[in-house]
Amino acid sequence: MIPKDLTKDIKTRLQSIKGQVEGLIKMLDEGKDPEKILLQFKAAQKGLDKAHYLLLDEAYRKALAIKISETVEACPGNCGYEDRIEFIRQQFPNLHLDNLTTMMKEIAELKQRIGSGNGKENE
Repeated sequence: MIPKDLTKDIKTRLQSIKGQVEGLIKMLDEGKDPEKILLQFKAAQKGLDKAHYLLLDEAYRKALAIKISETVEACPGNCGYEDRIEFIRQQFPNLHLDNLTTMMKEIAELKQRIGSGNGKENE
């Protein structure tokens, strides 16, 4: 589930984009200058990209939080990766979207190593 404040932010952005699209249609109907129309397209696209980014960031952060929790549970304190897991956990609030994928892969690899080292099935 998406947090209410994020849902509100995304909906507000989409309402704004909706207004921009309606404005674009009107500009096309009125035969406005193509340069002005292109500027409006860029503004609408930027708004859509930002809304998309916010949702992706939320999804990746939740997925990373789950991976961190699973990995911590798989490593009860003597698996040899405690320092790396703790580092990622401490960095979690400060990670940017482009770093989340890398960290998720790293956590998945650590979890796999821990599982194979303990004789557990890889997930």
